[in-house]
Amino acid sequence: MYSITEFEFIILVVGILACSASAETLYHNFIVKETQYTRLCHTKQILTVNGQFPGPTIYARRGDTVIVNVRNCGKNNVTIHWHGVNQNRDPWHDGPEYITQCPIQPDRNFTYRVSLGEEEGEWWIPDVREVVEESLREGKGPNFSDAYTINGQPGFPYPCSNDGEFTARVDAGNRYLLRIINAANTKELFFAVAGHHLTVVGTDGSYVKPFTTDFIMIIPGQTFDVLLDANSTAGSRHYIAIRPYSSGFPVNIKNATAVLQYSGNQRSPRLAMTLPSLPAFDDTNAVTAFTKQLHSLASEVHPVHVPQSIDQQIIITVAFNLLPCEPGKVCQGPLNTLLTTSLNNISFVKSARSSVLDAYYRNISGVFGTEFPDKPPVPYDFTGKNMPSFLLLTRKATEVRVLEYNTSVEIVFQGTNILAGENHPLHLHGHSFYVVGSGFGNFDKEKHPLKYNLVDPPYVNTVGIPMSGWAAIRFRAQNPGVWFMHCHFDFHQSTGMATVLIVKDGEGSESKMLPPPSDMPRC
Repeated sequence: MYSITEFEFIILVVGILACSASAETLYHNFIVKETQYTRLCHTKQILTVNGQFPGPTIYARRGDTVIVNVRNCGKNNVTIHWHGVNQNRDPWHDGPEYITQCPIQPDRNFTYRVSLGEEEGEWWIPDVREVVEESLREGKGPNFSDAYTINGQPGFPYPCSNDGEFTARVDAGNRYLLRIINAANTKELFFAVAGHHLTVVGTDGSYVKPFTTDFIMIIPGQTFDVLLDANSTAGSRHYIAIRPYSSGFPVNIKNATAVLQYSGNQRSPRLAMTLPSLPAFDDTNAVTAFTKQLHSLASEVHPVHVPQSIDQQIIITVAFNLLPCEPGKVCQGPLNTLLTTSLNNISFVKSARSSVLDAYYRNISGVFGTEFPDKPPVPYDFTGKNMPSFLLLTRKATEVRVLEYNTSVEIVFQGTNILAGENHPLHLHGHSFYVVGSGFGNFDKEKHPLKYNLVDPPYVNTVGIPMSGWAAIRFRAQNPGVWFMHCHFDFHQSTGMATVLIVKDGEGSESKMLPPPSDMPRC
């Protein structure tokens, strides 16, 4: 029999929200600044919160309100997004720059009000700049990482890394809750612990039917709650490891490692430690088998509310594209073009003049349009091998989709093979949703809905679109406001793989968007 211990084990960055009873208001101060850190034998300045890397953990309970005063002492504009927190009726504190707010400028403050609903185990993240800015400037794909990290450390065998390897200390006979976050910018990741099974019990703040596995695959932005039984011997040490999953492009990055250290006087030598068995970097079959095991509890205590019928279906193609290089510039995309991305052949552009939310609230014209299409503008064989050349080009625009309050929505994300196919993690702000179906090839709106899971689908806020495949989600638009929807690969989001859903106010006072706070940053 195991005693159960909640163990702070945050893989790849940042906060835990534990569940419990009476609601409180909690206060935190975040100082955002550049701090020198040394990794892989190189020292550079990185953006930190309160000088910490990874950043500070916020402990709170379901139903609490967290007030975070952010002071920007850095060199660049910043915002903070509270990932997976739906911010009911309050998009003003959601965080994405030029979508719901203008950024916090250097030497300025902004106070975020984070209202915690039913979600458990969510996280926060500031914007990242350098790699994306270089790609945008030169029109090429982003540089791959030199290494991935577990709680800020790449671990063995990376140079200058052994002494700082993250160590999770456990006692034999206990059961531990691991809260795992993929905060990587560009890759989905396999995760495993040598000599141990993992029992998955939750994802993206919602419970799932427990299942046991040797590894998990976690996409950027996603969270997993996993139980680990400490059933090895006192003093033993075991590697924890991550490896990229990349269906579209080969990767040559070594595993990042940490150590699971059992208490006891005896310590097993490093040479006796073995890495856990992880799938190959391109093992799509392993990924598919893992994700098919995710099901909501669908119990009396944790019911599901899957829309059984829909009011609106939106089919969205997810694609790489090209844009002409500006006169006088040299671009490093194919044939001197800019590499870009799109949803339904629109490469989303943010306006630095105003946030979309402020323009919507104040009825300011010229900031965004409302013509985001509900289906691809041109039908074609989305996952075919030979694409017509006219499909390569896209257009830049700031187009959004407006939804009536309480609309039952189905969105089908269709992967494409324009330029190259790849998996894409799509994240929706302001709403969690049910993943009712997914598959490979082109979505068939007559056949595939017949096989939807409308009984116990997983309830998440980030979904992986398989390479050369599709995924369908359903939700009810019951959170009035302006909500960003985007690929969670930073380069893809920054080059246009995004749009905005605007949910209009409902009839009653509890179904209307809240007014803006008095200290909103200005553009």
